Parts: sequence; structure tokens; C-alpha cells
Amino acid sequence: MNTIFGSSNTKLYRDNSMNIRKTIVQAAAVAFIFAGCKGSKDKSSTTGWGYNDPKWGGFEVADDKGQITGPNLVFIEGGTFAMGITEQDVTYEYNNIPRKVSVNSFYMDETEVANVHYREYIYWTERVFGAEHPEILRSVLPDTLCWRDELAYNEPYVEYYLRHPSYNYYPVVGVTWLQATEYCKWRSDRVNEMLLVKNQYLEMNTSQVNEENFNTDAYLAGQYQGTAKKMKEDLNPNGSGQRNVNMSDGIMLPDYRLPTEAEWEFAALALKGTVPVEGEELVTNRRIYPWDGSTLRYQKHTKTQGDFLANFKRGDGDYAGVAGALNDNAMITADVYSNIPNDFGLFNMAGNVSEWVEDVYRPLTLADFQDLNPYRGNVFMKPVLNEDGTLAPKDSMGRIKYEVQPQEEIGERRNYRSAYAKDYIDGDSASEVSYNYGVSSLVSDKARVYKGGSWNDRAFWLSPGSRRFLNEDQSSNQIGFRCAMDRMGSASTSMNGKSGNQFKESKKISAKNAKSRK
Repeated sequence: MNTIFGSSNTKLYRDNSMNIRKTIVQAAAVAFIFAGCKGSKDKSSTTGWGYNDPKWGGFEVADDKGQITGPNLVFIEGGTFAMGITEQDVTYEYNNIPRKVSVNSFYMDETEVANVHYREYIYWTERVFGAEHPEILRSVLPDTLCWRDELAYNEPYVEYYLRHPSYNYYPVVGVTWLQATEYCKWRSDRVNEMLLVKNQYLEMNTSQVNEENFNTDAYLAGQYQGTAKKMKEDLNPNGSGQRNVNMSDGIMLPDYRLPTEAEWEFAALALKGTVPVEGEELVTNRRIYPWDGSTLRYQKHTKTQGDFLANFKRGDGDYAGVAGALNDNAMITADVYSNIPNDFGLFNMAGNVSEWVEDVYRPLTLADFQDLNPYRGNVFMKPVLNEDGTLAPKDSMGRIKYEVQPQEEIGERRNYRSAYAKDYIDGDSASEVSYNYGVSSLVSDKARVYKGGSWNDRAFWLSPGSRRFLNEDQSSNQIGFRCAMDRMGSASTSMNGKSGNQFKESKKISAKNAKSRK
């Protein structure tokens, strides 16, 4: 019995030795075949062809280092929440009925856009377009007359609020939805230009005028060159040897834009702060405001206990409390960094100024909404092309020209039937709803949502679920805005959480499977 057992062990040892030698030979053969590739990230997992190598055709794949965070932005990890009004509906409008939705992760400004930020935009516009296109400069100026009132002395705000340094970091007001959208476009170009300059792909040029100014789309389309300090190596064997930066290089950022209503409401509620244990999928309670509880005052036992958490109007004639004990330290607006930020690190998501969001307003929200990234206001665009199919020249502002996608190009698509979706299922047989603007309704396709309550509002409007509207070409001394940006790739920035562990585990399984196939 012992002899048989020993004989089996000897045979098993010989078999294992042969398998090990066989594995080593196979591994050496594979290494020889793919000697031109440094690792799995340098070759295609589906064809075996090398990446970033002219010998293999020059297909370029940049390392994914993660999206950088643009200036003034904070990361908002998306998720599921009950969108809608959480406060008693004292207006009886029922225009934000609660419904369960999800939003992608995104970025949002930690503060409202301030006067100093908007003056930078005005200054740049005057420097670039002021001499030959004064109408462009006029189009970006806020309406400072928004402060006037027949029965109030507000002329100091008319004269000084936008430009006096004491108001530098107070939220800009008197800006229409259209102006806020144009600011987002301008900011996108300036940030991407800055990134190219800092990475030494463009020379700094402060002498740009008229259409010869940096625009992201024009640069990517080859209609803006500037002065290249250095260029990317073109690995295409049939290429010129050098090329401009493109989006697949991971250097430039997506566009700044206004947040959608769902994004804004999600970010304002910051329900991540109600999760008792980090990493657990459990929200313990809903929030009426961007903080816990039903009170508007700071509850923790500190020297600020009892202070108001937002800048709002407490009652008739009461904008700040009594002298010596001002409750929110502001008669009108306040510094954009005033008050305690919410659990996402966002300041003044309730009070100070209401804020424009991207959406077209409709009072009925339950019958016609998408439960992933809900948004009303889509107008699907396409670049304008010449008759030969090439891109049309840029416009007088240096931007690529776009037009509404023609119906004949949409054809019989299943995912959308019209490029103009602002009035989707309004006034047709599917909805039996119509808005007769100026006769029976003030709602039109120009009506845009604003959220958050302001310095001149009662506490009801501080609830993130409350919503109002104003035409996109109108402004107010109570409405400002902040910008948002799409998140590319993973919904989470943490590779140490569940998603990171799942990713690492899937990589281990993939490697194990690959080894077993050899």
C-alpha cells in the first residue's frame, strides 16, 4: 500500500514538471509574438494589433487617467432619488409631483457665478469684439436696471452692485437664461484654451480679435490654428507626422452648461448626507431643505447655533433681523461663500439667489418624463455643411455653425421622431394638453425653470422641490446661475469603494480566464 502510494506521488511529480515546462514554453512563445507590445494596455484585446505604434497602423489610445475637475467645480456622484416637492404645496399648483428618477454623476459649481466672474466675461468680450461688433458686447451686459422699484431707493445697486469691488463675490443678477447659456459657452472655450496653453500645445495669445478667437469646436475641426508651441505626434503612417490635440487625448474638458432641473434638485438635496454608514445603500430620511430637519436654523451646539442656514426673507419687512444680531448678515444678496455648504460642498443651494436651470417649464411633470436623466428642452442640432459635405466656415464669432437636424435625416428613427422636442406631446392626441400663450397660459417654449429661492423669498421657496418659471429673455434681481459639466466614464471617483473592488475583481477573473485558455 505504501509502495503504491509512493509510486503515485512520483508519477504526479513528473506530470506536474512536464506541465510547468510546457507552460513556460507557451508563455515564451506568446511573449515573442507580442514583443512589440509592452502590455495589455498597448494592444487590442480583440485583434491583437498594437496601439500607439506606427508599425501596427498608428491607432492611438490614450491612458485613462480620469477626468480632471474643472475650475470651481465639485463632483456630484449621481444616483436615484425621489424628485419632487417635499414641502406642503401651499400654492396648490402641484407642478412637481414626486416621482423616482436617476441622474448620472456630474460636476457643479460650488458657488453661484459671481460679479467678478461675469465681469471677466464682459471684459474679454469687449477686448475681442468691442471695436467691430459692439452689438455682441451689448448682448452680454446684465440688466442693472433690474434693481429699480417705484417705491424703493435702490439706485446704489443700479450703479455699483455689478462693478464695485465690495460686491466682487456676490452673485451676478439681471442675467437672462440666454445670457447664462452664452456665458457657459464662453467659459468652456476659455478653460480648454487654458488647458492647451498650460500643457504647452498653444502659445498664449491675448491679441485675438473677432472670429479669430479660440473656440473648442473650431479648434477640433481645424478652423482655428493659433500658434502651436508643440504638437502631438501623428502616428498614422500616412499622416503628416504632427497633429492638433483632439478629444480622445483626454486633455480638454466637456462643455460647461446649465444644470438640468433634475441635476440641480439632486445636488441641492444632497441625500448622501442622510446615509448612516458610508458605502451602504440606505437613505434614512427625506429632506425638506438642503440640510436635515425642518428648521431653518443651525442646530449643532456651537457658537453659530441658532443662525440661519440661508439668506431669505423671514417675513414682511424682515430681510436680515435687528441691528447687532443680524440673522443672515445680508439685506439683499450675500457673498457666494456665505453660509454652510451642503453635503456635496455646494454653497447657497437655498436662498441668496434663485438659479436658472436648463429645462423648459411645463406644469405637468408626472405624465411625460423620462426616469433616467429627465429633461425637457431638447433641440437636436447638426453642423452646417457645404454642398460637397465639408464643414461650413465658422461664423463671425469664431464658432462652428449649427442647425436643427432636418426631418428628412431623422426618417423613421425609433428613439426620436422630431429634432424639436421642447413641446413633446404638447397639444397632440397623445397628451390632450395645449398651452395657448397669452390667452389662457403664460407657459410657452420660452418659459425656463428657476429653482432655489432668493433673498426676497419666503422659506417655502427654499425647498429644492419648489419650482417657478420666467421667459428665457427676461431677468430679475433675484435670479442668478451656476454651471455644471458632464462626468465622463465611471460614475464614481473612488476606486476603493464597491465599484473599484468590483473592477479589480473583474480584472482578476479576466486574467484567470485568459491564463486557463493558454
